[in-house]
Amino acid sequence: MDSSGGTRISLMVGLLASAFAVAIGTTIGLLSGYYRGPLDSVLMRITDLFITLPALPFILILAALIGRNIWNIIFVIAIIGWTGTARMVRSQTLSIKERPYVEAARSIGARDRQIVIRHILPNVFPLVFANAIIGTVDSILAESGLSFLGLGDPTQPSWGMILHYANEAGALATGRWWFIIPPGICIMLVTIGFAFSSYSLDQILNPRLRKRRW
Repeated sequence: MDSSGGTRISLMVGLLASAFAVAIGTTIGLLSGYYRGPLDSVLMRITDLFITLPALPFILILAALIGRNIWNIIFVIAIIGWTGTARMVRSQTLSIKERPYVEAARSIGARDRQIVIRHILPNVFPLVFANAIIGTVDSILAESGLSFLGLGDPTQPSWGMILHYANEAGALATGRWWFIIPPGICIMLVTIGFAFSSYSLDQILNPRLRKRRW
C-alpha cells in the first residue's frame, strides 16, 4: 500500500459521505422548516436524538455491526453527520418562506413543491455547499480513525488503513517512518485545504462576514 493509492479511497469516502449527509440534512431541514406543525416536531425530535448520541461510540458500534465494507463505512459516517445541516437549513427555510417573493409565488397558485425547489432551495444551497465542504473534512477524519482502529475495509488502501497496517507491523517502534509520515501528512494537508476552502466560502457567501474589517 502507498499514500497515492490511499488518496482515491479517502477522498471518495469523504466526498460521498458528506454528500449523503448533506442530502439527508437538507431534505429534513426543508420539510421541517417549510411545513412546520407536527412534521416539524417529529423531524426535530429525531434530529435531537441523533445530536445527543455520542458520535464516536455510535460510529464504532454501527461499523462493527454492519461489517467492514467501504460502502458501509460511508453509510455509517453519513447517518451521523446530517444533523448540523438539517438545523441550518431549517432555520434558513423559516426565514426565506416569509419573504415577499415566496408569498407572491404562493398567491398566484404555486405548489409547495415548486416553492421549495424554485425559491427556497436555491437560496439555501450556497450555505449547504459550504457546509458540505467542512463535512468532507469530518468524513475523512472519521474514516481514517475507524480504519486505524481496525474497523475499515481491509481491501481498500485508504490512508487510515495504511496507518493501521503500519501500526500493526510496528513501523513506529522500528523507525520505519516512511510508512507513517506520508499518509499522516496527506490527511493533514487535505483536511486543512478543505477547511480553508470552507472558511473562504463563508467569507464570500455570508454578507456579515464580507462587511467585517480585518
